[in-house]
Amino acid sequence: MKTADPTMARAINDRLALDLLLERGPLTAPQLRALTGLSRPTVSDLLERLRAGGLIEIVGETGSDRRGPNARLYGLVSGRAHVAGVDLRRDAVHVAVADLAGGETGSASRPLPPDPDLAALVAGAVGEAAGGRALHTVVLGTPGLVDPRTGAVTGSGVPGGRPDLGAALRDALGTRVRLENEVNLGAIAEHREGAAAGSDDFALLWLDDGVGGALVLDGRLRRGASGGAGEVGLLKFGGADFCRLLDAAAVAGLGSETVAARIAEAVFVLVAVLDPGLVVLGGALGRAGGDRLAGLVADRLGPLSPAAAEVRASRVEGDAVLRGAVLTALDLVRDDVFGYESFSG
Repeated sequence: MKTADPTMARAINDRLALDLLLERGPLTAPQLRALTGLSRPTVSDLLERLRAGGLIEIVGETGSDRRGPNARLYGLVSGRAHVAGVDLRRDAVHVAVADLAGGETGSASRPLPPDPDLAALVAGAVGEAAGGRALHTVVLGTPGLVDPRTGAVTGSGVPGGRPDLGAALRDALGTRVRLENEVNLGAIAEHREGAAAGSDDFALLWLDDGVGGALVLDGRLRRGASGGAGEVGLLKFGGADFCRLLDAAAVAGLGSETVAARIAEAVFVLVAVLDPGLVVLGGALGRAGGDRLAGLVADRLGPLSPAAAEVRASRVEGDAVLRGAVLTALDLVRDDVFGYESFSG
């Protein structure tokens, strides 16, 4: 079995300490020893190494209410790097900027005119939200298919959309840019902080100005060969496109029972083919319908499918796509700034 050499062992210990500071906030050296099981000299060395690298700093002391020396509190240097998440809609673009610790430091929104210079408009919104801060990584969620290999976008329906939007934004912003299907980012947010937290397998049915789906299996987002995994909006029911059956105009004035019956048809396809065990209803319609709509869909799903599946409404607060974009960008910047991501023998 492969073992870690001293350099790799130091990298593993450093990442462990940094992740604990992210999760728990400032900690003392004794607290880090207790949480990691590392020795006093090892923790002392890693703290000095991380301070010298500009990743942590002394942020205070504990023990001011007792006699004896106080213990130093170490915290992340949250301003070491900043990221931006972008939610590109067909009528607007929304941006949130966060520091290394995940604290929001800026935001911006701009409407999309009928025929914009999309790269310039998005770059302007990102620059406004950044407020002069240099950005390490930008993650943008967009409608349409995003090729996992090339990043090319097709079928977005966004005014001014172009297949090479990612490359154009990289040139405009001068930083790393990653494009992702917006429903996939919504699924990341649900998995980390929402209705699917703690679930290794689930499907997200996105019910918004567009209809789509995303899949997380064995704890990993699945995109498919061309980026189209989970795109149930392309299905037809009774000769009609499913996305047309559940757009705002189609459901206006319909009762909850009728809307639930339509949604159950698409949920059944996801359950029958993938058996995810959990389906989350996201987007504006899924959030607005809440637990009542989710319950109605589950009632109609039961007789259709022998595979058991729970149906839940989205639980991500605010813009799930924007939150998923920020979380993805934070993962990328932390892997770069913190260094070693994981170790397996």
